[in-house]
Amino acid sequence: MPGMTAYIGLANIGQPKEGETVVVSAASGAVGAVAGQLAKRQGARVIGIAGGADKCRYVKDELGFDAALDEACPKGIDVYFENVGGAVQHAVFPRFNDFARMIMCGMISEYNDTTPRPGPNLMSVVRKRLRIQGFIVSDDWQRYGEFRAVTAPLVKSGQLRYREDIVEGIDNAPAAFIGLLQGKNFGKLLVRLSADPTR
Repeated sequence: MPGMTAYIGLANIGQPKEGETVVVSAASGAVGAVAGQLAKRQGARVIGIAGGADKCRYVKDELGFDAALDEACPKGIDVYFENVGGAVQHAVFPRFNDFARMIMCGMISEYNDTTPRPGPNLMSVVRKRLRIQGFIVSDDWQRYGEFRAVTAPLVKSGQLRYREDIVEGIDNAPAAFIGLLQGKNFGKLLVRLSADPTR
């Protein structure tokens, strides 16, 4: 599901073109990692925003992103895959080029807010003719076969990589979930209920 989320967001909204700059927040996460790799395959220059030096190294060295800093966008941003919100979104917004597309997938930094945060000044949406669109992957579940046909061979050949962060035991699930909201996981967070498949 995270891989298909990345695929649908790019295909329906982002539509990166060769030579454009694509920025992905939470780039080492399950959705962001796939979004960046798919955008790169479409000829885009891909910049990942990730939490900490280890995640930035992973995004650049293992996933093949061009850089892992938003300052690496001297020519502006054409597509932004939004997973984080908050301060990251505020830093990215002024860097949009004319006709940029913002894929609203999630805003994990704001999920626990009791009061909505103030957003960026939206006048630039008009001036720059921006496209900002949210989506939910289940709206396009009929495209699962298409997604699988494109990505399964890439996973099998090692051209599309992913990482799983496995926590052992249901007793550790609450702490793992809290860690997820704090950005402590690395890749797709999973809870293994038992090491013994017969139990």
